[in-house]
Amino acid sequence: MVLGGETGLSAGRTPTIELSASRHALVARTPVRRALPQRARRTVGAWCFADHMGPVSPDSDPVGIGPHPHMGLHTVTWLVEGELLHRDSLGSEQTIRPGQLNLMTAGGGVSHAEELTEQFRGGLHGIQLWVAQPDATRWGAPAFEHHAELPQVELTTGTATVLVGELAGTASPARTDTALVGAELRLRPGSPLVPLETGFEHALVVLAGAVEVDGQWVTSGHLGYLSPGRDEVALGTTDDSRVLLIGGTPFGSPIVMWWNFVGRSRREMADSGSEWNAGAERFGETGSPMARIPAPTPPWRDPVG
Repeated sequence: MVLGGETGLSAGRTPTIELSASRHALVARTPVRRALPQRARRTVGAWCFADHMGPVSPDSDPVGIGPHPHMGLHTVTWLVEGELLHRDSLGSEQTIRPGQLNLMTAGGGVSHAEELTEQFRGGLHGIQLWVAQPDATRWGAPAFEHHAELPQVELTTGTATVLVGELAGTASPARTDTALVGAELRLRPGSPLVPLETGFEHALVVLAGAVEVDGQWVTSGHLGYLSPGRDEVALGTTDDSRVLLIGGTPFGSPIVMWWNFVGRSRREMADSGSEWNAGAERFGETGSPMARIPAPTPPWRDPVG
């Protein structure tokens, strides 16, 4: 097996999956592979951010993330290993474990913290994603929901857990503001066909193992992008693998992202950062014992527009 190669493609044939490398970063001492956003691809549907965190071993001393704000997005948290305590300015205190979903809607403004729990001493592995809210809801009220159980779809050699949206006629109870899908595929060796919505663009983020699509191997640390027009995809595996499938209708509004905010202009970004640092009521208080994280200085030099 040659990872990332073109095994199975005839000479001169154009691959139908677009591979791009994730960017390595540290978030509160936890290593992450940032699959979205990228310079060449800012969104997949309304999905605009994907941090594959860990795996972190128990002896590496991972830390939580102190209170910080969000606006204009949903946060979607999914764990493969470990547990985290979510606290937010709505008064929510919710522990999340593998197989469970936390979804927080920021709307016009919210703040939260993600803490390590005292009772758990294992490793940490998972993914956090953001979904950009459309103009119709992005200034709305914040909200939080936790789903301890999620629906599943049986595949020929695996199982798909539907986090958000709908897959193969099976719908998640989690909120969506745009047409999209998010599902974790737990695959055994084989080549199952996964149904896709033809009007959606899709992407694959490998959490463990590797999958082959159209002769291209997608491995951890890469984003595999599929353009609209496909009604299914065959995912070849030789080992047990876990893959996150995300997709949706191409997002119609150009977005601006900075720090923890998703908006439509640099002015929105700068004003939100200033308000957070000034302790504006808009973002509230989480009640977390962890230190509040201040907004940095915006990186742009040109006039804010």
